[in-house]
Amino acid sequence: MSAIPAARAARPIPEQHQGSELWARAFAALYDRLMAGGEEAGMADIRRELVGQAAGRVVEIGAGTGLNADFYAADADVLLTEPDVHLARRLQQRVAERHEVLHAHAEALPVAVGSVDAIVSTLVLCTVPDPVMVLDEAARVLRPGGRLLFAEHVHAGVGSRLGRWQDRLERPWKAFARGCRCNRHTADVLREHPAFEIARLERTEWPKASLLVRPLIVGQAVRV
Repeated sequence: MSAIPAARAARPIPEQHQGSELWARAFAALYDRLMAGGEEAGMADIRRELVGQAAGRVVEIGAGTGLNADFYAADADVLLTEPDVHLARRLQQRVAERHEVLHAHAEALPVAVGSVDAIVSTLVLCTVPDPVMVLDEAARVLRPGGRLLFAEHVHAGVGSRLGRWQDRLERPWKAFARGCRCNRHTADVLREHPAFEIARLERTEWPKASLLVRPLIVGQAVRV
């Protein structure tokens, strides 16, 4: 397999989650199997409806192993980016004949200012060290009126029983899930970012997921 092109970061990237290299390789190898139950129970349908809205020049951040790849419109010009080298290799194997793949971080996309029509983020803002920095970068590359399409698991709510468990188990979950925070208040982060206006935000559930990551928000934000 040919080497995956790596982006040259145009600005500093926050320190990423550091864990066992052995677990990083194993996690990438197991990823599709870990996700399979939820995908079959309805998450694939959520992806299909969301990703099908992406048109024109599209950048997906944190594309993982490519679970969204089959749902893009045939005429969309899609760049799939993934910062984890082990996941990126599997992504390349799955989609290289259909889409461009780049080993790149969501905080430093190798894309020109205002050149993108849509950014897709599914189960990504939970894992990045600083979601505001990712939204800043999305705002940089999106054209005015461009859309951020998102499906992200979130905190269950302050004062809720599940929310309290998410807070208690954040550290062990982060170690298991390669940097994923099960208690991110991502809806608030999106609402408060000055470059975006929420056009739609639906609260639902990630089917058959662990309770810690079951609360899900799906929607789109428009670049103002």
